[in-house]
Amino acid sequence: QVQLVESGGGLVQPGESLRLSCVASGFIFSDYAMNWYRQAPGKEREWVAGTTGPPTGGLTGYSDCEEGRFTISRDNDTNALYLHMSKLYHEDTPVYYCRSYRRATGREYWGRGTQVAVAS
Repeated sequence: QVQLVESGGGLVQPGESLRLSCVASGFIFSDYAMNWYRQAPGKEREWVAGTTGPPTGGLTGYSDCEEGRFTISRDNDTNALYLHMSKLYHEDTPVYYCRSYRRATGREYWGRGTQVAVAS
């Protein structure tokens, strides 16, 4: 059974940092590109950051507004994806989702999300 389970969300103060985790099971993690998305109430889900799978494996990319504040990383030995977020402000309070994607098959999986809230 495929699972992506996000954790690490919570309430923080403006300017603080937070690290999100996504633990995968049920598929070959290293074969997949891994991404973080987020969705605020009433808005579309948007891509935040990603790290590639084969053949380029491990390259990272960020949305224009998050580059420099967020850092994505992956550990293929523990099937884990991380997103370190720094200097959080109130607009950073959507639900964050983990997504896996394998280009060779077009297969993708989504987690159920973890809520981030920044005090106003």
